[in-house]
Amino acid sequence: MSSSSRPRTTSFAEGNRNSQISGLGNMKISSKDGSKVTTVVANPGQGPERQQEVSYTDAKVIGNGSFGVVYQAKLCDSGELVAIKKVLQDKRFKNRELQIMRRLEHCNIVKLKYYFYSSGDKKDELYLNLVLEFVPETVYKVARHYSKSKQTIPIGFIKLYMYQLFRSLAYIHSLGICHRDIKPQNLLLDPESGVLKLCDFGSAKHLVTGEPNVSYICSRYYRAPELIFGATDYTTNIDVWSAGCVLAELLLGQPIFPGDSGVDQLVEIIKVLGTPTREQIREMNPNYTEFKFPQIKAHPWTKYMLQRVSEGLIGMNSKQKLRVFRTRTPLEAIMLVSELLEYTPSARITPLKACAHHFFEELRDPNYRLPGGKDPPPLFNFTEQELKIQPALNAKLVPPHMRGHQMGVPAGVITESASTSEDMSTDPCAALGDVLGINNDL
Repeated sequence: MSSSSRPRTTSFAEGNRNSQISGLGNMKISSKDGSKVTTVVANPGQGPERQQEVSYTDAKVIGNGSFGVVYQAKLCDSGELVAIKKVLQDKRFKNRELQIMRRLEHCNIVKLKYYFYSSGDKKDELYLNLVLEFVPETVYKVARHYSKSKQTIPIGFIKLYMYQLFRSLAYIHSLGICHRDIKPQNLLLDPESGVLKLCDFGSAKHLVTGEPNVSYICSRYYRAPELIFGATDYTTNIDVWSAGCVLAELLLGQPIFPGDSGVDQLVEIIKVLGTPTREQIREMNPNYTEFKFPQIKAHPWTKYMLQRVSEGLIGMNSKQKLRVFRTRTPLEAIMLVSELLEYTPSARITPLKACAHHFFEELRDPNYRLPGGKDPPPLFNFTEQELKIQPALNAKLVPPHMRGHQMGVPAGVITESASTSEDMSTDPCAALGDVLGINNDL
């Protein structure tokens, strides 16, 4: 188990005890052309339950953990590769991960194709098997590949990956679902197409206002400060913090807050953001407002940005380790990180507003192509549901050359408005005062 891992929380939804498990015990093993073929009675991932036989072959273990085991297999009827996630099921409860996965249908979220149940070796042992589309790589593996060569992922790829992550978060958050474990390992990548898909909803939960949630959630390096403070009434904004940590890590080539423990994690955050104010602490967890924290000033990326904007007008001691990011890091990227990594949860930028951020402007260029000249994956195929999340952003989210390509979106949903055009076309350097309270006259 890695230093940033955590014990798995229960993924069982409350209620619906003693629910009937359909299709159990209908697993058949056969042989075809010398290969072992497994045939199961499964239900489709989406839509009404309707049992059907599904056969797969070439099953092999590709991952395991406290949650269970993941296999790669090939569907016999289509030849399509799938990942089968096998998790121990408590018969008394519905599985929360299954209930959530059945609700999700988005191009940047791994698709649940089927699910079925199987018996274990022990008496009364029951396993839930989630048959998911197979995606070969992860952001974690790609970042590690570059890190071994003492490089960071090219900024163009960082833009492509992070944009798709924010789009997936905007979608699940609009359904009230919080992932609660955003990290590079849970971001699947197809290196050929450039498509990113969010996976592993084993910690995910539909958050309900007024209902408490466990605070010991999310892998440590990506854990929002309100979780470290023990908050149980948190919101989907914990995912936004985690996404900010992922973006910072891709820019840096290493985790931005590499704490060795929960407390040390907070120390790492304070080193960069400074000591939270009493009001910020109250917003995270009111029980800690009287706690005495060491007073550390926030300076790293704020002063670095000031230096960039003022083009050296402000004297800086070269011995001071004020920089969080490398000198060549785009200013827009640093700005976006600063809007994601806010102590006050409600002050964090929304995922959809992050998609509309100036950092991703290159993706909206009609001539944008992947390295090598390949066409990019679909980035603007917003559904009507997505365009209803923050309608004021639609004119920015869907570039002019892509309007009219939205499936099932009524005419007039994407319209220019004076306020939208003015707000979203602001030059990023001019907007620094709004982001960080910097005097723009410098």
